[in-house]
Amino acid sequence: MPIRSSAALAAVILLALAAPAPAQTAHNLKIVVPYPPASGPDILSRLMSEQVGRMQNATVVVENRPGGGTTIGTEAVARMPPDGGTVLLVANSFVVNPALKKGNYTVAGSFEPVCRLAVTPIVLVVKGDAPYKTVADLIAAARAKPGELSVAGAPSSSLHMAYEVFKRGAGVNMTFVPFPGTAPGVNTLMGGHVTAVSADYPTIVPHLKSGVLRALVTASPTRVETMPDVPTFAEAGVGKYEDEIFYGYMAPAKTSADAIKQLSGWFTAGMNAEEVKPKLAQQGLFTAIKCGGEYGAYLRDRVESYERVIREAGIKAE
Repeated sequence: MPIRSSAALAAVILLALAAPAPAQTAHNLKIVVPYPPASGPDILSRLMSEQVGRMQNATVVVENRPGGGTTIGTEAVARMPPDGGTVLLVANSFVVNPALKKGNYTVAGSFEPVCRLAVTPIVLVVKGDAPYKTVADLIAAARAKPGELSVAGAPSSSLHMAYEVFKRGAGVNMTFVPFPGTAPGVNTLMGGHVTAVSADYPTIVPHLKSGVLRALVTASPTRVETMPDVPTFAEAGVGKYEDEIFYGYMAPAKTSADAIKQLSGWFTAGMNAEEVKPKLAQQGLFTAIKCGGEYGAYLRDRVESYERVIREAGIKAE
C-alpha cells in the first residue's frame, strides 16, 4: 500500500476512535413501582413489562419499592444513572407530594417525562339504596344538615383534592373521614358509617355494576363512557375543576433524548397492542397517551392545580 494511502487510512481510524460514541439505548429495562404488589400501578407495570419485553425482545423487570407515600421509590429513581435503563411508575401522588412540600424531589427538576399511558376517573359514590338519586339530592341533604353528612377518602390525595373542590363548589359542610385507601372507605360506607366516598374508579367498578354503589358525579373532564348518566363537576354546577387518576412513566433527570424517544416508542406500542385493550378495560383504565413535552406540560398543570387546592383548603401533609 502506498505511504500516502496508509497515512490516510490511519487518519480515518484515529478520527473514528476520537469521535464520541453514539448514545446507548437500553435493551434491559427496570420499572420501579413505588406501590405494593397487586396494586393498580403494579398491575399496569407488569402488563407493560410483559408486553414491551415480548414486542421489543427486551428484558423488562418490575421492582416494587413502596413506602413513604411513594417517596421512597421515587427518590431512589431520582438518584439512579440517567442511562435509559430505569423508569419510575408515577400516579397523582408523584405530583401531590411536592405540592405538599413532601419528598426530596421536584417534578420538573428531578425527572424527564416519558409518557402518560392511562387515566381512570375519580367518582363520588353513595350506597345503591341511599335516598340520594342524584348529586343534587346529596347537596340538598348536606345543606339541610350542616356537618352531619360525611365523605370518606384517602387524605392528602387526588381523591381528597376532588372532594375539597366539590365541598366548596357545592357550598356544603360535610365531614371528611380519612381512610388509607378507597377499599376500607367503601367497607365503612356499606356498613352505614359514612354517607359517601371519594373513590378511584377501578376499586368500585364491580360495586357499580352490581348496584351496591351509585355514582353521583365525576371529576373527569367529560362524561365517562362506562358511566354515561354520571355528570361532571361542571355539569353538576360545582365548579370547573377537572382531574383524573393518571398512570405514567418518568426517567431520571438528564436521560438522553434518544433514550426517552425509545422508551416512549416502546410504551406507546405496548399500550396500543390489541391484546392489551381488554386487559386495561378489566382494570377500569382508559388509554390516554401523552409523551415528552406534552406530558411535561400536563404535569406542570397538575402541580399548579394541586397547589391551589391545597392552599385554599388548608390541606396538610399526612
